[in-house]
Amino acid sequence: MAVSLTSKILCRLKQKIQTLELQPSSGGCFELVIDDVLVYSKLKTGEFPNEDELVKTIENGL
Repeated sequence: MAVSLTSKILCRLKQKIQTLELQPSSGGCFELVIDDVLVYSKLKTGEFPNEDELVKTIENGL
């Protein structure tokens, strides 16, 4: 999921993003943080986000 999502983010938002960092983890942890603000947490929701909705959320946050 992370690679696919990363590709979508870069394709749509590469001109607006200053940095993008992926941090590998174990145990099903998936969290999205924008400017030190937690935007999405699989640990809290228990499910992976919809990639297109997440890209829109990122786009709106930039």
